[in-house]
Amino acid sequence: MLIILAFIRVMAVKKTSERSSIIRGFLLAGKVITEETDLARELFNQGRFGIVLESKKVQLSIIEALYLLEKEKIVVCQKKKKIKFDELIKTGEKKEPEIWTRFLVYKDLRNRGYVVKTALKFGADFRVYDRGVKPGEDHAKWIVYPVTESSAITWYEFAAKNRVAHSTKKRLLIAIVDDECDVTYYEIKWTRP
Repeated sequence: MLIILAFIRVMAVKKTSERSSIIRGFLLAGKVITEETDLARELFNQGRFGIVLESKKVQLSIIEALYLLEKEKIVVCQKKKKIKFDELIKTGEKKEPEIWTRFLVYKDLRNRGYVVKTALKFGADFRVYDRGVKPGEDHAKWIVYPVTESSAITWYEFAAKNRVAHSTKKRLLIAIVDDECDVTYYEIKWTRP
């Protein structure tokens, strides 16, 4: 009997510690806002996921939330209901039809150890920091444009992307996602003849 009680206590402690190691986030207006916890802020400090708000909560983009949800680092709730990965993708597709392509590129870069942040002010999808570099400590090395292998881009659009990268002193990466969801990167450099 004592052995059974000890086992039940160990399992209860294990379940409590497992629950406390997962961050809860809430879907609000196309963003995911975490609870105000040390764990959420540590996630920001360690991996530079999201931004820390004045309320000390962390605001994540849908793509960051998808990545962390897939890695089982967070749970995402809407009202009081947990949202599954596929549901969060569908929510994101309403605002961003190409969210799946962008997520695959984000995931691939994160899995390779890079810090990936939005690059809207640069006219790109992502800015990517070299391994070991945190935003604010140094500048991003690349700006990234995710595309599918079946998508078309005009020479005018291609030149514009290259000009943006050159003018912001970053390298241009075109990330091409194929039908098998593999990502291939092409680094484009501006040269003068």
